Amino acid sequence: MLRLGEKVVIVADAFEQNLPVGEYGFIIAYDRNPDNAFDYVLRVPQVNRNFFVPSGDVDLEEILLKQEAERVEREALIDYALATHNEKLFHHLMNGDFQAVEEEEETANDVMSQADFIKQVNLRAWI
Repeated sequence: MLRLGEKVVIVADAFEQNLPVGEYGFIIAYDRNPDNAFDYVLRVPQVNRNFFVPSGDVDLEEILLKQEAERVEREALIDYALATHNEKLFHHLMNGDFQAVEEEEETANDVMSQADFIKQVNLRAWI
């Protein structure tokens, strides 16, 4: 539940009340009536009005800024992967193969015994 006086952004208009989507507002009251679908009373200074809104129609400004930063970062990494022809990074970003990359790193970090190391060196020397 959001606190009173917190700065929020209107992200949706579920009940089609002509809410100014994308505008900032401040929580000025809770609507505690159990028969009502609205959770908050929101003051929007830009339009100089109060609105009754459900909790799904508003989101904290910090959360939206964080989501936007993550989206921009992901797009920049995709552009970098395409520019440098880094196929592994590109597939990792597009498919979200986080577990596969972690497993590859774990197998790469396995320590070989001395006999296995000598065997690998002899195989490479023979080739």
